[in-house]
Order: sequence, then C-alpha cells, then structure tokens
Amino acid sequence: MKVLYSWLRDYVSVPDGPAELGRRLSLRGLALEGLEPVAAGPAPDDAVPVGDDAVIDFDVTANRPDCLSVVGIAREVAAVYGLPLRMPGPEAPGHLRTARMAGADAASFTVTLDAPDLCPRFAGAAAGVRVAPSPAWMQHRLQALGVRPISNVVDVTNYVMLELGQPMHAFDHARLAGDAIVVRQARPGETLVTLDGKTRTLAPPQLVVADRDRAAAIGGVMGGLDSEVKDTTSRIVLEAAWWRPRSIRATSKALGLKTEASTRFERGADPTGQARAIARALALLEILGAGAADGPLVDAVAIPHVAPAIALTHAHVEGLLGMPVPVEAVERILHALGFSADATGPGAWRVTVPGWRPDVTRPEDLIEEVGRHHGFEHLPATFPPVLQAPPPSDPRIARDAVARRVMLALGFSEAISFAFIEAAAAEPFAAGAAPIALANPLSETFAVMRPSVLPGVVDAVSHNRRHGRRDVRVFEIATAFAAAGERRSLAAAWTGAAGGDHWSGGRRDVDFFDIAGAVEQIGRAYGVAATLAPDVPPYLVAGRAAAVAVDGATVGVCGLLDPAVAERRGIPRADAADVFVLELALDALATAAPPGATRVTPLPRFPAVVRDLALLVDDTLSAQSLRDTIRKAGGDSLISVELFDRFDPKKGDGKVSLAFRLTFQAPDRTLLDDEVQHSLVRIHQVAVAEHGAVRR
Repeated sequence: MKVLYSWLRDYVSVPDGPAELGRRLSLRGLALEGLEPVAAGPAPDDAVPVGDDAVIDFDVTANRPDCLSVVGIAREVAAVYGLPLRMPGPEAPGHLRTARMAGADAASFTVTLDAPDLCPRFAGAAAGVRVAPSPAWMQHRLQALGVRPISNVVDVTNYVMLELGQPMHAFDHARLAGDAIVVRQARPGETLVTLDGKTRTLAPPQLVVADRDRAAAIGGVMGGLDSEVKDTTSRIVLEAAWWRPRSIRATSKALGLKTEASTRFERGADPTGQARAIARALALLEILGAGAADGPLVDAVAIPHVAPAIALTHAHVEGLLGMPVPVEAVERILHALGFSADATGPGAWRVTVPGWRPDVTRPEDLIEEVGRHHGFEHLPATFPPVLQAPPPSDPRIARDAVARRVMLALGFSEAISFAFIEAAAAEPFAAGAAPIALANPLSETFAVMRPSVLPGVVDAVSHNRRHGRRDVRVFEIATAFAAAGERRSLAAAWTGAAGGDHWSGGRRDVDFFDIAGAVEQIGRAYGVAATLAPDVPPYLVAGRAAAVAVDGATVGVCGLLDPAVAERRGIPRADAADVFVLELALDALATAAPPGATRVTPLPRFPAVVRDLALLVDDTLSAQSLRDTIRKAGGDSLISVELFDRFDPKKGDGKVSLAFRLTFQAPDRTLLDDEVQHSLVRIHQVAVAEHGAVRR
C-alpha cells in the first residue's frame, strides 16, 4: 500500500519525517518496501502544510485490509506515537446526515438486494454534478499513489477509496433504465462491456449491479462502459456496497480481472462504512464545487452487521506474550486501534471489534495487537521457567530413525520426493485401485497422491542415471495414501554395483540377495524375523522378488523392478543395469516388534559347535522353507542356520543342493558330540519326511 506522507499528516500530526515514520511502522508489523521522495504538491485549505514530501510504500499482508487506506495507516501511526486521530469530515453534508432506507418517499431510486447472502448492504445517493477536471491538489495525491486522474466526479470516488478503503462507483443517471437498482446474480451467458472496453461473459453466482433492463456493473470488480460518467453527465448515482470476499475472489479469478476494488473487497472491507463513504464523497463534491446531493441517502441493509465481542484478560495477555504489559497499556493500545474495551472486572475486558478488522476473531488476535504495539523488543532476554514437562515425542519419530540409521549404514542416500505425482507414475503401484486424485492440481505432474513411496525413489534413480550416475542407492521414509487410509513406508532402490570398486577385487552388480539382505538388516534392527514368500505384485519380476512377512502378516516387498516399469520412468533397458527395490510398512514393523525395553543377553560362556549340512531337494523348494524345517527340528540348542551354498549337480534334473551352516550352543554347558550328532540325525529325518531331501 502506497501512502503520501503529506496526506497522512491530514489525520495525524506526525512529529517525524517520512524515513523515521517508515522505520517505526516497520517495527510494528508494517514492513517498509520503499520510500520515494516527491515534490510537495498543493494542499486543500484545511490540510497541515508540509515541506518535504514522500510516497511511503508498505508491504501489507493479506489479513490486514484496514491498512489498504490512508486512514487505516494513519490509525496505526496514531497508535505508534500515542497521538489523536483526526477522521476526515464532515460526517455527511446537509440533509444527508440521517440515512434513509430503500423505498423512502423522497428517494429518487430504489435498491433491491436479490442476493442478500453475497451482498447484504448497498448504499447509494443521487447528486447533480458539473463534470470538469479535479483541482491540482487532488490530482497530485492520486498520481502520487498511482491513480490516473480522469474527472472531478471519478477522482472523488477514487480519492474516497484510497482515503477510507471503501471502493465506490458513479453511474450516469441518464444512462440507467428506470429508477430501480437491483443487485442480483448474473444470468447465464449475460454480457457486459466493462470500463476497460472488453466484453465480459458472465454466469451465476457472479454478481451484477443492474438497472431495470440490464447489468450496469460487475459487483465489486468493475463498472460498465455504457453507464460511465462522461463530460456531458449532469446527474449521477453514487454507490458503495459490501460484498462477500469469497464471491469477489471467485468472480475476479473466473474473469481474470484484478482491480483496486476487487483487491479490497476480496480481503474484507468494512461492512459498516458504506454510508460514511457516500457522505464523504458528496461532501468532497460540494467542497470542489462539482455538485451536490439532490436526494436522501438510500441505505439498503438485508443482513445487519453484528460486531463480534471477545473476552480478554490481562493474565492471558501476559501469559501468551511472556512479558509484563501494564493494564493501562493494554487499554490504550486497543482504544487507539479502534477497539472498544469495556471493563468486566479487574484486568478483564469485553472487547468489541470494529468492522474494519475482520482478521480479529479470538483473544489471541487481540493479544497480537497488544504485543506488536507494546513492542516485542520488551521481551525478556531469558526464557520463562518451564512449569510442566513437555509432551512426549511422537513414537513414529524414533521408529523412523531406526530405519534411517540402518539404510545410511548400508550405504544408501536419503531422498525426499513430492507426495503429489503424475497418474502414470502411480498406476503400476496402485494395486488395482484408483489413486486419490487432486481436485485442483498444479499440473498433470502433480495430479494424484502417491499410493506408494516407490515412485519417488524410482524417479530419483532415473534422475541420477540421466546425470551419469550408474551406481545408485537411495531410500525414502514417507507417507503413502490410499482410499483405505495412510501408511508410513520405507522405500529403497538399488542399481549398479553391489559394493565399491577396488583394485584388489572384481566388480559385482547388485542382485536379489543384496536387497533381501537389506530387508533382513532392517528386521534385525526392529527385533523381528522377516521371512520371504514368492507372492509378489505385478511391478516386480516373479522369481527374482519376494513378499516380506513378519509373523505370517505381509509387511512389504522386495526384488527386481519390472524393466518395462523402469523404462516408462526414464530408465532404459539398454542400460543393462537391473533396479532392485524394497518397500516396507513401518507401522506394521513397529507393531510386530517386541514391546518394552531392548533385552540384553549376556555373552555365551560355553563354546559353540558348527556343522555343515548339504541336502539335495527339488529346485522348486524355497530355501526359506527348508531353513524353517531345520530350525524346527534342531531344538533349542540350534541357534543359527545360514545358507552358504547353492549347487546344481546335474543341471536340468529338477534337483538342487542347498548347503547350510548350523551352529549349536547351550547357555549352561558344553555340548557333547553325541548330542550334536543326535540333532543332525533328527534334522535329516524331518527333512526327508517333509521334503524328500537326500543328504549329500
């Protein structure tokens, strides 16, 4: 918001120059964007003369529509300096001091509100005018703030908008059909040529100000060309209304039409300032000799504004700000900003919010006003004492940290991707269900919410491959979304070398057992035993992938990504580099983990006995099934079963040799050879009975 320093001084006797004024207001929440010196122009007779003048540009946030006016900035200045605010006057000239409602006998036109929920108040008055250029002092002020002077009548409406923050419009009375003004929704396909010369096609629920026959203006946005004030205009109808911000915002966006009026209305103008703005405009017309009212003020109110009242206590103020604020300072600041604070007890008030502050709806908003004008520089240098223990951290934070620590230790780098992805990236991982689509996506690249975290890490691999990185290990811990709900997942992708290159050894590319080993390490970190099963989703390659289960419940998958899926995401098959992925549901892993503190077992005091066992079985039998059989048959003394070799002695006969290293150990004694041998015999017998195994 740009404001002219000399114009501000009409309402507040500022003791400082423009630069110091801008600095002080910046400390109170109105950030100074710029300061442009200008030559002092002519001033109206009742203005305070000023030598050095300047345009001060403030960065007004969207929640402060009251500061989109000179009076609004002046109110802040008055509060900062503790000075009185002189409101522009007179309140209303002559016979307009008493507002008249629509339908009064003396009124020259009537107002009908056909959309009271979107336009609950509309004020207007007729005036005879003599159109001519406005005086030099008014033109200077308008030009300094970026408004082009047009004529005395139009300049007065713009002047009042800048001064009070209430947009207005003047219709040429002779160009209106009949003496009835109707505020209604536009008819489907209705057109209007606006003041910029463009034909606008309108549709409900967009609002128009219409005469008896047709639309004359787009409500709250821009007037129509047919009813604009011209040099030949002798009688006008002034209007000032209040429009619902959401309605103006939707209309402005739909039409691609942004104006000074729509900017103020969509942020929330003062719902009580319409009659005052009409009176001020008519007073200025009389002062300029440009015209005078020839009828009463028509003030149509469908839904009266009810000023909200907020209960505030001194203890709440000091408790939230964390610094002492005198009771007198609280009252002074609130009154200076236009709030009515009525005492309801010692250190307690009932605060009535003025119409120009729609951003204030709760006690915390009032406390913010007190804090910024009392000065946050008064905050004590030390923190207040902690009187209660902080709430415990979300347990998911520690759970995610476990997975993150394991993945980093395995050499993976963490990636962070968007939760919104394109539909083509989500489709292979959606498990047959439609991904959750966004109603208003930024682009097709962000059209749906990810049903899995895997698309993000796969795209990260693609990005790295395009930039010359052959060996890529990335993971991400994030949330996936489905119609059934959200789930926290760990996803990882691994392609290229299984380990680092070294002169002493050859290079080996990653395979299924590497990614399965990562799953095993994560399971160990959570204290669960993860098992693998052959049932895999379509985006993985059967035979080189597996489902991950804990206690019989599936918690994720791991394996080779289908090359066709990889190619669609920008990883061509010609790269000859397989992409292995994993995804684990961290919520399910945490649920399966043993409760309570981590159990620590003492180091074994007695030696272990190691035996190797090779069994010839059908090549369709999974190693996990045979391992489970060995564990069950080995008894309590069998503490470890590791597969260390897979050998196909007669290729094509459907048999394969699996060699296991078995470790036996007792916690209370040294095992005898006979005990170990007895366990081996029992394991062999069970393997023969259940799998038809042959010992080699």
